[in-house]
Amino acid sequence: MAKQHAPGFLKLVTDAKTRVKECSVDDMRAKQAAGVPFVLVDVREESEFAAGHIPSAIHIGKGVIERDIEAKIPDLATPIVLYCGGGFRSALAADALQKMGYTNVISMDGGWRAWTENGLPTEK
Repeated sequence: MAKQHAPGFLKLVTDAKTRVKECSVDDMRAKQAAGVPFVLVDVREESEFAAGHIPSAIHIGKGVIERDIEAKIPDLATPIVLYCGGGFRSALAADALQKMGYTNVISMDGGWRAWTENGLPTEK
């Protein structure tokens, strides 16, 4: 069952999604298969990441991404795909990164939920 989100949160997400690029799980898999270089960033909580994540993903939680991103990904033109549980936190994070000057940020719509529902590989 999908989580029910508060109206104020959904309003923020809807607004952010007007400014960010999104991709589907299939789009991301196609990028991987084609060898397109990008950094995959899991913005979920540390406990969520530890319980399971997409192979090759690095963890930078939504709560600290603005503080920590420049140390981990200093090049503002680096292609970045962000994901979270369902695509909402990653959209908010993508919006923030764009405001910081990152120019090639994409939020994966559906996030971890869509990834696992499609039976795709995970790791701990």
